[in-house]
Amino acid sequence: MNSTSDDKHKMSESGLNEAEPPKIKLLIADDEQEFAATLLARLELRNFDVTTVASGTEAIAAVEEAMPDVMVLDLKMPDLDGLEVLAQLRKKYSDLKVIILTGHGSFEAGREGMELGAFDYLMKPVDLNKLIEVVRDAHRQG
Repeated sequence: MNSTSDDKHKMSESGLNEAEPPKIKLLIADDEQEFAATLLARLELRNFDVTTVASGTEAIAAVEEAMPDVMVLDLKMPDLDGLEVLAQLRKKYSDLKVIILTGHGSFEAGREGMELGAFDYLMKPVDLNKLIEVVRDAHRQG
């Protein structure tokens, strides 16, 4: 098959590829670096533009440096926990879509996160397709 006739390679007059949607800029804040690296690799294969950080302080700095479309935020991190990070981000970035993803959560922590404006609350281990679905939903509402 001639790749230039493939729909994936159709170009508009402006030269932009019309078949692929723009990548969703995703920030993952999780101190479990192996987990975050695995998630990064799997999401990049699915056309996400992923950045990872390993602490709450780094998460806030990363948002201030380059606003992501969606943020996946762990609750338990060494300096600031996810709820503290979310509360601080809400003061300046009320529209940022944040998904809490944790293996240490509780119903109360999830409820508190939702009250602080989290888009959703997911427990580890999370099904990758479920996470992608929630990230895309958050992006659509952004």
